[in-house]
Amino acid sequence: MSDDPTRVQEFFSARAENWDSRFPDDGPAYEAAVSALGLRPGSRVLDAGCGTGRALPPLRAAVGPSGTVLGADLTPAMLAAAVRAGRDGDGRLLLTDVSRLPLQTGALDAVFGAGLISHLPHPEENLRELARVVRPDGVLALFHPIGRAALAARHGRQLTPDDLRAEPRLRPLLARSGWRLTSYVDEDARFLALAVREG
Repeated sequence: MSDDPTRVQEFFSARAENWDSRFPDDGPAYEAAVSALGLRPGSRVLDAGCGTGRALPPLRAAVGPSGTVLGADLTPAMLAAAVRAGRDGDGRLLLTDVSRLPLQTGALDAVFGAGLISHLPHPEENLRELARVVRPDGVLALFHPIGRAALAARHGRQLTPDDLRAEPRLRPLLARSGWRLTSYVDEDARFLALAVREG
């Protein structure tokens, strides 16, 4: 999959209308990943690269009515699908590139990114931008509802050492971007890396 923003838009625009029906059983995996963020009522959280907004309902449930939930995506068609699914009621949708967020420094408590990292054109710089908008000791979750090996098999390819999600690559990448990796799970049923914003 490309990390060029125009190609990312083209890829997801063509698939937005049927995206949720392709992955109908991912809900529990999203709920478990959101739970791992440790959000509390009143927390402020961003779903970076929110797509059709599948994480928005569990994020809203975690932060409650007093919390803030934002969903940012680069592709208008994906945000339109989120609206059709009624998920705009769970969070404010932003048509924006996560590499240039229209948010103040330290405005958030957490960032959730499902399937995000493989679509970042400049991963270190882009993860640094996510760090900018999170307060010190805030949390980042990089998630996918299936693990790296299962995802590679789905796409008919082999895992390679240069995969950004491999722990030996991800840990130093996060460290250079202002994050400290605190938990790493890569199993068939899920990929979940949690990191804390360094002060």
